[in-house]
Amino acid sequence: MSTTTDRNPLPGGHDGAASDALGDATAAAPDSAPRSRFFPGLVFGLTFALLLSDYMSRQVLAAVFPFLKAEWGLTDVQLGTLNSAVAIAVGLLAVPLSILGDRFGRARAIVVMATLWSLATLASAWANNYGELLTARILVGVGEAAYGSIGLAVVYLVFKPHLRSTLSGAFLGGGAFGSVLGVAIGGVVAMLHGWRMAFIVMGILGLILALVYAFTVTEKRLSAHAIPDAAAHLEPEEQRLMTRARFRTLFSTPAVVMAYLGSGLQLFMTGTLLAWLPSYFNRAYGMPVDKAGKMAAIFLLLLGVGMIVTGVISDRLSKYNSQRKWTTSIVYAVIALVFFVAAFSLPPGPAQLGLLAVAAFVCSGPAGPAGAMVAALTTPSIRATAFATLALANNILGLALGPIVTGKIADAIGLAGAMRVVPWVGLLAIAALIVGYRTHHASLAKLGVSDPARPSVAS
Repeated sequence: MSTTTDRNPLPGGHDGAASDALGDATAAAPDSAPRSRFFPGLVFGLTFALLLSDYMSRQVLAAVFPFLKAEWGLTDVQLGTLNSAVAIAVGLLAVPLSILGDRFGRARAIVVMATLWSLATLASAWANNYGELLTARILVGVGEAAYGSIGLAVVYLVFKPHLRSTLSGAFLGGGAFGSVLGVAIGGVVAMLHGWRMAFIVMGILGLILALVYAFTVTEKRLSAHAIPDAAAHLEPEEQRLMTRARFRTLFSTPAVVMAYLGSGLQLFMTGTLLAWLPSYFNRAYGMPVDKAGKMAAIFLLLLGVGMIVTGVISDRLSKYNSQRKWTTSIVYAVIALVFFVAAFSLPPGPAQLGLLAVAAFVCSGPAGPAGAMVAALTTPSIRATAFATLALANNILGLALGPIVTGKIADAIGLAGAMRVVPWVGLLAIAALIVGYRTHHASLAKLGVSDPARPSVAS
């Protein structure tokens, strides 16, 4: 079935009642209408910079775990909960806040969110006890809740669809890069000036970036640079049918559900590494806090680079057959499981570090292809909401559950013992990805969508 359409796929960047008018106006403009070559790169750069700030504010906490444990006598479960509180808030609020972003304008939503998480990060510096810090961390999560979904929807808006796995991988990789910066810079600042100053530095940086974004990326400019989308025909023509028809696509096929589950379960180990790797090096290798943070930063950098590289590989291999996105995801998940199990079966030392490096590089590989498949199987106008649903799975099943479960096991058998157990969650991710692979073509056919990787599809 041909997916060529005259209807505009504009997924956001405008106010609700005006969505169809703006969408039709954009669609009416010929594909060759003049567009700035610089603006899409600027959008990606600023959105990516705020993503770095997002994860720097989130993961600076991991760098100061030893300080908090010593000063307040916290257990590993309490430390893990402080980290997971952000991911839980993100998971629970991503969908409703993304709906508001789709409705009232994504650029405006990004500025509001960045301001909130930055102020909450500053508030963390003045916490006097565990309860106050936990409250501040929850507010950080509220601010960050819809950023990943809305930010990625904005980036997708101004780039062509065939780049989606690469863009998703790069965008998600930014989370790892931000974590690297948060852990490394936070550890150094905490050693020199105390753990409170680490939060202050991250909060101020976020506020500066939010101000720059507000004056640079606007709803009007996003609408003017929107790229037509092959899935636009999924949008109903009648406004009265819009809400029901759009939201039905969020869970309408087995493949899209498996994309949510496979990505979320695979990020269980990503969440564990983000939260516990600095403490692992501190305890298992006897490294001081600043050195442990720097060592962890190297592996988190590998994780981020791996997200980008695996996304590029998936795009290349699936150029003419989008089902291969599932195949590459399965391969990444299997490699990660094997190398994690092997690494944590060994005592601390160079061999363990080498195996761990390979596992970190590929462990988040399925996340980029998952974003591309969710985009292919949902309507453009609710793309931020679709990505929020993916974020819900990523955060609840992965980034939130990983640190808490690992902390609970660590309290019972030690952190080294916990690291030997938790990688086996990868088996569940592999199972979900295999089901997604087997139902891929049937799911596209159910929606009446041709394979988005094939040249005959309009892009």
